[in-house]
Amino acid sequence: MPEIWVAVQAIARTRRTLVPLGLIGSSLAATALAAAALAQQGSGKAPPAEIGVYSGRHYNTDKELYRQFTARTGIKVNLLEGKDDALIERLRSEGKASPADVLVLVDAARLEKASAQGAFQSARSAALLRDVPVNLRDSKGRWYALTRRVRFVVVNPKQVNPASIRTYADLARPGLKGKLCLRDRKSVYNQSLVADQLLQRGEAATRQWIKGVVSNVTQPFFTSDTPLARAVATGECGVGVVNTYYVARMLSGEGGAQDQALARNLKVVFPNPAHVNISGAGVTRHSRNPKAAIRLIEFLASPSGGRGYAEANHEYPLKGYGDNAILKRFGPFKADAVTVEGLGAKNRAAVALMEAGGWK
Repeated sequence: MPEIWVAVQAIARTRRTLVPLGLIGSSLAATALAAAALAQQGSGKAPPAEIGVYSGRHYNTDKELYRQFTARTGIKVNLLEGKDDALIERLRSEGKASPADVLVLVDAARLEKASAQGAFQSARSAALLRDVPVNLRDSKGRWYALTRRVRFVVVNPKQVNPASIRTYADLARPGLKGKLCLRDRKSVYNQSLVADQLLQRGEAATRQWIKGVVSNVTQPFFTSDTPLARAVATGECGVGVVNTYYVARMLSGEGGAQDQALARNLKVVFPNPAHVNISGAGVTRHSRNPKAAIRLIEFLASPSGGRGYAEANHEYPLKGYGDNAILKRFGPFKADAVTVEGLGAKNRAAVALMEAGGWK
């Protein structure tokens, strides 16, 4: 991959170019792309409409959706995938020279971080206002949700009665001491969960809740959701908190037969109300083609395009529950009334409370 960027960056001063879909992985193709770009300039012909996309998502089905968008609109999508924080930093360091027109990130905390750094410009359209619920979009039009993610509770019924978990508050009950496992403080998913509790219950109650859940954790905090789900399934833990799609992946067999069998040991519980987060996208501040960028976001947020974007990772569409058979087996949930924008705004306060409360 590095050699591709050497070839592409060589022409960055004359044409803002990323590696198009279908050419990723070939330095020879990248060299040909550079030559073609220079030839177009020399001919005086306008290049075809295209946009650059920086995405924190990395699923082959996403690439297929981008191809569908190109087939419908004629707008080429040049894709760079990477870690969310690395992409935010790259966009910041590139400034006006960035080839990115759209930035796709997961979780409110990262969208807020990017917004605070001025990564997005305000972009509104009738389609986005229609298709994206108001609580799932930025009030200034800087970003819009594309999928929903729910953080629910997984239980090993041999150790804990699933009926005893009704809300996130129940995770602090003394009866779960030594049975609760959690992901560490660095997880933005848990940061947003704490932010959610702050918005719903206030600082004093959230501080007390953190104290209770931390006292129930007697082994090292996990660094990823999947190992945590496995630990609950094997009985190493009695209860854990994970995003729904991690369990759905296991049940689908994507991780192999062993994970699939382990996941069948789990009982899942949607706290009432349930904390909902998102993956989202916005038009970059220095986009040279914001109209085309908005068209892509509209497509991905639409009932047709968004369905595929959600199904790529066993996530929920912006409205309803979709057609994913595994998610249907999980059953319905009641989402809380917290806005995603509010989650991002409370991120720093949430992290400070977690640190003070010993959430490692």
